Amino acid sequence: MNTQDLKALDRQHIVYSWKAQGQVDPVIIDRAKGIYMWDTDGNRITDFCSGLLNVNIGHSNEHVLDAMRKQMDKLCYVGTMFGTEPKAQLGKMISEVTPGDLNHVFFTNGGAEAVENAIKAARWYTGRHKIYARWRSYHGATSGAITLTGDPRRWPAEPGIPGVVHYFGPYPYRCPFGSTSDEECGERTLEVLKTQIMLDGPETIAAIFLEPIVGTNGIIVPPKNYVQGLRKLCDEHGILMVSDETMAGWGRSGKWFGIDNYDVVPDIITTAKGLTSGYVQLGAMIWSKKIWDHYQTNPFVGGLTYAGHALACATGIANIEVYKNENLIDKSRDNGKYLAGKLKELENKHACVGDTRAQGLWAVIELTSDKKTKAPLGGFNNSEKNIAGQIMKRLIADGLYIFAKWDFMFIAPPLIITKEEIDESVVKLDKVLDWVDTQI
Repeated sequence: MNTQDLKALDRQHIVYSWKAQGQVDPVIIDRAKGIYMWDTDGNRITDFCSGLLNVNIGHSNEHVLDAMRKQMDKLCYVGTMFGTEPKAQLGKMISEVTPGDLNHVFFTNGGAEAVENAIKAARWYTGRHKIYARWRSYHGATSGAITLTGDPRRWPAEPGIPGVVHYFGPYPYRCPFGSTSDEECGERTLEVLKTQIMLDGPETIAAIFLEPIVGTNGIIVPPKNYVQGLRKLCDEHGILMVSDETMAGWGRSGKWFGIDNYDVVPDIITTAKGLTSGYVQLGAMIWSKKIWDHYQTNPFVGGLTYAGHALACATGIANIEVYKNENLIDKSRDNGKYLAGKLKELENKHACVGDTRAQGLWAVIELTSDKKTKAPLGGFNNSEKNIAGQIMKRLIADGLYIFAKWDFMFIAPPLIITKEEIDESVVKLDKVLDWVDTQI
């Protein structure tokens, strides 16, 4: 079927997420390999955002595809009351790379479901009701996860589940408390949180959720003093610390998990995306020993039909093998430093670039209409000018895919990318930023 017929068929039947359906004009992707995708007209597109920040090992990895074929020949699915070798082996492999004593795995279909189950686990474990989640965060589109979310995607789902309280996290480039350094921003933000918890009653708070590095609200990297202070604050009040690693996990930040950058161990990790790199959907909620011990005699009431899916678990096993065999965690850290340097060059060159931030192969270009005042260009929720769509359209036409929204251009290539391939893509970013400069 030709491209136009495929597009017509698509638009007759397919509902797309997060968009008015009359504005959808999809590029139809036919195949993908490594860091590249090809559309149905044969145009090659560099996937500079790893799908939706999940194809960490790159597309069509033969080791993973071979493992999937072998598992399909043996067993794809069995009811969740049964054990399987892939489920047991993947649980062990996850426990070998998680921090501290986070060794106990509850499988889900994705990151949002992992968050839903972490909310329940924290409430039942502590006997408390309130869940803290930060502004400028995203935790998923299901009922509880979207309530935790601290951006406009939450609004259509409000009032949401009860008991969720939002708090300010550090944002050094735009510190809400007037700080002049990363460390000062961490200190001031933490002091405000301490006051909020005191006024709210620490004995009523079950858990504090955080993205260790904020994802689609701007790749905001908190200072270490803040995250370590938050861990201490949780310990002082018997509050669980839940690290949402849906995006930050699996090498994206240059470590196995984003929280590893801060030398603290959370009580629960939620994760998905890079666990299988999108080859099959799979998520996980991972418990520390104290929570595991609690549920030895207290039932954990949760689960869905496809939890621990045998084919998905076999895919996860093969993914972890690729991370290790191809040294992708170290490559993410090393090539991430190189990428950060190239983005700083763009920041220094372009009037429209207010800040660039990177942690591993996970980066953002934050746009501004005035470098000195940090005035927005597109603005929060595109309140000033919707420029992100034009940026993505121009880059796709030039053979480069990134995700852009508001004043953020997100960069998260597969961890297999080389420095030469980074250079090729940065040239195209430079070109589109020339155009953005004209929009100021």
